[in-house]
Amino acid sequence: MKENDPIPTLAPTWGADVFPLFSWFKQERLDRANVMVVGCGALGNEVLKNLALFGVGHMVVVDFDTIEPSNLTRSILFSRADAEARRPKATVAAKRIREINPSIQVLPLESDICHDVGLGLLRRMDVVVGCVDNRWARYCLNRLCMRAGVPWVDGGIDGLEGTARVFVPGKNCYACNLGPEALKDMSYRLSCSAAIRRNEQANRVPTTPVIASVIGAVEAQEAIKLLHPDELASGELTSLCGKMFYYEGQHLAARIADFTGYDEECPVHDRWEPIEKVNLTTDRPIGETLDSLAGQLGCRDVEIVLRDHSFVDYLTVRKDERKVAALLPDYAIARFLEEEPTLRQLPFHALYQHEIKTVDRDFPYRDLTLSQIGIPPWSVLHVRTENGSRYVELADERNYSTFLYQNRQA
Repeated sequence: MKENDPIPTLAPTWGADVFPLFSWFKQERLDRANVMVVGCGALGNEVLKNLALFGVGHMVVVDFDTIEPSNLTRSILFSRADAEARRPKATVAAKRIREINPSIQVLPLESDICHDVGLGLLRRMDVVVGCVDNRWARYCLNRLCMRAGVPWVDGGIDGLEGTARVFVPGKNCYACNLGPEALKDMSYRLSCSAAIRRNEQANRVPTTPVIASVIGAVEAQEAIKLLHPDELASGELTSLCGKMFYYEGQHLAARIADFTGYDEECPVHDRWEPIEKVNLTTDRPIGETLDSLAGQLGCRDVEIVLRDHSFVDYLTVRKDERKVAALLPDYAIARFLEEEPTLRQLPFHALYQHEIKTVDRDFPYRDLTLSQIGIPPWSVLHVRTENGSRYVELADERNYSTFLYQNRQA
């Protein structure tokens, strides 16, 4: 083969002569599987590498961060050139796992799972694997999976310690396992790169490639098990659902502990169903969207409920009651303040946010689009009507579904 010749695509039976030696392993299920991996740091690298070697056919890779030199000691999919160019983690990771297994369909999303990924995409997953590094991201991921009815695997590492858990809608829930202190500081967001810099300043290493390999391997293994529901139901396989795997490398200790929490009153368990599809995209103005929704749903009045964020139309400076137009979702306000010279030096407590949580015919900014008020592509909207709540899925405007297993209907 010449240097510039394309890499030949392997047959869809990747690993067909190896893994089926396990009595329970069904390669065809993995060929058809849709798996989302959230987070492409040390854990995400290991999980993606393992899933690619197993032959998972369709993967979505989500991470908003870029590669830094400090990532290279723990991330097998990244190179020094990637770090020097500050390339996006999701895009580079997707490219490298395609090199490992060219038969994979991969969709990289340079996105934040907390507000950039629509439920329409996530609900088409068979399994989601979380490789995130803070409680808020886990909470948001859990909320999406519970709404969609999709099981997810969680992993966490710190120093020489690590944990892995499995959450299945209707059985256990990440949010229900959070104590008062965790709930109190959950919204404090510390990115992987910030954590690394903080630990370097304290002359500590945040984690090692070994602990990432151990926990990443357990996460990938649990994801593969979840793709074999019949074998789990028969007892041929056992899941970590309702349990926590703990590994400590300094003194080489490992154990499995019960980790079941499921409060029937928890609002995070709100399953969004049935879901109706509408021919609308996020580039449509609010006024047109409301009119179209009313027509397509056969209702007189409709109201879009912003369940997970607020729309901030202006900020008020406490000191002089000066108002500053924002017209942004609340999660974008921190960056707005950094870029606004007159507000940059003010602490958050010096400002009031005027927030809007529902969008109806009285919404004063009808020319704004759904995207501008913070609704990501292929979302599912919570819509209140005179006949009760409805859940409507927007159109797949970015054609994400071309990367997924097409015969699976959500």
